[in-house]
Amino acid sequence: MVSSLIIGLIVLGILVLWVILIFNSLVRLRYKVKNAWSQIDVQLKRRYDLIPNLIESVKGYMKHEREVLTEITNARANLVSGSLTERAKASNQITEALKSVFAVAENYPKLQASENFKMLQEELAGTENKISYARQYYNDTTMDYNTKIHVFPSNIAAGIMGFKEEEFFKTEEKEKEPVKVKF
Repeated sequence: MVSSLIIGLIVLGILVLWVILIFNSLVRLRYKVKNAWSQIDVQLKRRYDLIPNLIESVKGYMKHEREVLTEITNARANLVSGSLTERAKASNQITEALKSVFAVAENYPKLQASENFKMLQEELAGTENKISYARQYYNDTTMDYNTKIHVFPSNIAAGIMGFKEEEFFKTEEKEKEPVKVKF
């Protein structure tokens, strides 16, 4: 009788320890996902702050391309609020609009020669690269977290403790289309 009680307590202790370990690993992964999104947010904020300077630099040259500048301004406003999906969509819109600005800027040699424009273009290019790396890290971390909550036996504990799957940062369908280059 005593030995059955001791074995039962040992099994119960192992089960409790297992639940604690699973819970702690899930919490760590969830915070890694949140941190990864924060890293994207930091870079999006950096780009958000650079855009007004870029618009001021090109405004005088690009009088005929007002719609491109308006598109950037509208997307920039959408970038600071909303769900992850909405903010990701706004980020993708800004990326596309910035590509348009730099493509149109090629038609203005004086603008291309401007040191301020060159500096902003380099800053934005660097920021775009950092955003890309941050998105990749976010998706990698999200994959680790989502995998952990779906594999046995941690899926049992995750379900009981209410851990939910996180969304991946997705690319817009139009960005997956082949790029058409004309010379």
